[in-house]
Amino acid sequence: MTKIGALEAGGTKMVLAVYDGDGQELERLTIPTEAPEITMPHMIGFFRDHAIDALGVGSFGPLDLNPASPTYGNITSTPKLKWRNYPLLKGLLDGRDIPAAIDTDVNAAVIAEAELGAAKGCESAVYITIGTGVGGGVYVGGHTVHGLLHPEVGHTLLRPHPDDPNPRGVCPYHDGCLEGLAAGPAIGARIGGDARELPDDHPTFRLEAYYLAQMCVNLILTVSPQRILLGGGVMQRAALLPMVRAETLRLLGGYVQSPVVLEHIDEYIVAPALFPVSGLVGSYLIGKRALEERRYSEGAGPKGTAPQCVEKARLRRSFPPGLRRPPTPPSAEPGGGRRKETLLRKASESTAHVAGFGMQHGGQRPTEPPKTDFLTV
Repeated sequence: MTKIGALEAGGTKMVLAVYDGDGQELERLTIPTEAPEITMPHMIGFFRDHAIDALGVGSFGPLDLNPASPTYGNITSTPKLKWRNYPLLKGLLDGRDIPAAIDTDVNAAVIAEAELGAAKGCESAVYITIGTGVGGGVYVGGHTVHGLLHPEVGHTLLRPHPDDPNPRGVCPYHDGCLEGLAAGPAIGARIGGDARELPDDHPTFRLEAYYLAQMCVNLILTVSPQRILLGGGVMQRAALLPMVRAETLRLLGGYVQSPVVLEHIDEYIVAPALFPVSGLVGSYLIGKRALEERRYSEGAGPKGTAPQCVEKARLRRSFPPGLRRPPTPPSAEPGGGRRKETLLRKASESTAHVAGFGMQHGGQRPTEPPKTDFLTV
């Protein structure tokens, strides 16, 4: 049986899992994120004990995602000093020659949502997570966007609201950036406590909607995605999403004359379908793609797929490995072109585990969500 390892590496916890080739989760382990010398041996041992055939990682960053770089897979200038310039991907492999790839945690999440969740069928999508920090993943044409670095949506600069008592925000790097104004710690600092007990009509949520709407407007006008997904613990307050939609329309001022925005914004700015395991599922998909590419490159792909091998080789020269999959012609697929799809069953109690995450001052994370369970349809 093929075993694919997945790691969602977060600033306060690491979620590790092993999946089979069809997307069935076999095992999961959650451990706190401590110093590398404490955390890494547990993760290396977990994946080695399960004899994984490939590995996909979605991690906090910033990351070096240039596959030609000698430091590919390293965490770089993170504020988590003990992890700064740490060779995460290389360390996890521990000398093993197995297919592996890495991307940001939010890019992993947008891959999962685009393939299996709320952005399925979209050619482009942006996933934003708002919790103890703010991160954004951008998905276009089957792959995540990388460039000079990777999108750092959380540190884009905004116009502070005139009623904000803390207009500079709490980011140690930038005054007035999205993360510094809208992440959970910013909300906590603004009210001087825990926001989870506040009523929906508290003024702080009007400010929050204003900042997140500015972000949505900027994304619409620059990236022009077919869907925007807002996840993370802060967005578990159900009243916030409609406020963001309404404020986005107000700030756009009728400039974008698209029915998708003007008439169907409830279907355009949406909650992720796979939260809180979008990043973990996306990490599995990253690992699965890395395995598929290795097999194609070694000539072990299914019969009749030589043309795709050539196309995959072309893509590998253009984009980081493991992060795109050209569509397979129906004639090359088993079962007369019918592809088996897997959908994630969301346990209803998952929301309870993550509600309010990041909104308290200090940003403690929720307990582990239930195991993922894929259904074959």
